[in-house]
Amino acid sequence: MSFLGFLKRRQGGERVADVALPRVPAGERVYAIGDIHGRDDLFEQLLAKVETDNAARGKAFTTLILLGDLVDRGPDSASVIERALRIGAPFDRVAMLVGNHEECFLAALTGDLKRVRYFIRIGGDATIRSYWCDDAAYAAATFEEVAEQLPGKVPQSHVDFLNRGEDMIQIGDYVFVHAGIRPGVPLDRQKLPDLRWIREEFIHDDQDHGVTIVHGHTISDDVDEARNRIGIDTGAYLTGRLTALGLEGDRRWYLDTADFELN
Repeated sequence: MSFLGFLKRRQGGERVADVALPRVPAGERVYAIGDIHGRDDLFEQLLAKVETDNAARGKAFTTLILLGDLVDRGPDSASVIERALRIGAPFDRVAMLVGNHEECFLAALTGDLKRVRYFIRIGGDATIRSYWCDDAAYAAATFEEVAEQLPGKVPQSHVDFLNRGEDMIQIGDYVFVHAGIRPGVPLDRQKLPDLRWIREEFIHDDQDHGVTIVHGHTISDDVDEARNRIGIDTGAYLTGRLTALGLEGDRRWYLDTADFELN
């Protein structure tokens, strides 16, 4: 069954349609965590909730997907990456998607001055501070000094972890990306700039993609469920609310750091 589970809709007591429900394969469970943006405190809390929830639901092959934008804006990007690369049990698979902020961070680590300036402009200043570990020295550094010294301040294990990031993951009837997809373009022909950066053209499009797209990147006050997509970036760095989506069979549920849950 490709995109179909069957949910009976009733109108005036009569069944009027079979509504398609996306599914993950039998025996599997998936959790996806939205944009963390340097909030290691929230990341720690949500991981604990996910682990507790996973244990309560019984045995399954469990995948954890981080939807990207682990870094920038919040104060502890270095700690977020360190925590992420150490995640293991109880998850059978852990995957990270490369967000636009990881893309810019890796570009800045080449030492290119223009890329460092751009990285700082989009929120990378907080990430650099988390690795510099000396605010006074960082504040006194020129852009040229930052570009020269930053690559030596980021552990190679962090760079390797970011370079192992993926761009698209499909599990059953769900496709996980950071930002979205280009509507009307087959999944195997999507381009990286769209997967990492697209916004309005994807968010405001309601056509059937053949799968349900799970994404972050675009902040919403609540989980943003549409007919063809689910957005779970709830603005953690500003709101204190980091959100996870859980999937098993044709069921979905949400966990977050604001003690809000839907089943």
